[in-house]
Amino acid sequence: MDPPTALTALQKGAAVLAFTGLVAPLIGLLLKRVSGGWETMGGGPFAILNERPQRRAGPGEQAVDPAIQAAEVRQMLAAKAERQRQRGESPLDVEAEAERLLAAAEKPRGAEAMDAELRAEVRQLVLARNERRMRKGLEPLDVEAETERQLADLIGSD
Repeated sequence: MDPPTALTALQKGAAVLAFTGLVAPLIGLLLKRVSGGWETMGGGPFAILNERPQRRAGPGEQAVDPAIQAAEVRQMLAAKAERQRQRGESPLDVEAEAERLLAAAEKPRGAEAMDAELRAEVRQLVLARNERRMRKGLEPLDVEAETERQLADLIGSD
């Protein structure tokens, strides 16, 4: 008996059903179990999963021009004052509020704020040490010089 060279329509349908019903799920299980390929499916350099948020400005960098920032703050405050006026409330003083907000934004943040806090804490420790020395009858230390010396010791510089 010679093998048939062409498949009938019924045989083609059975082959498609066998593939989709048996082989495709087995390939899926194989990808999931063996190589962890299921998690990387659809990945690549242009995949949505690889999108990272934009890097924000660091502590030494200025993200926005201060003039632009001040103009935007005044614009938002003017809109807020207008809404308050329309509701019958007393509108806020735009310039005074803008100055307050911009001054608060200029305060040191991050490492600078931590440095200021560290300096204040070390100064408090030096003051406490001076009080103990004076109770013992010893000469008090120069607070500023001792603070600088302690900070240099903490940081590791000479």
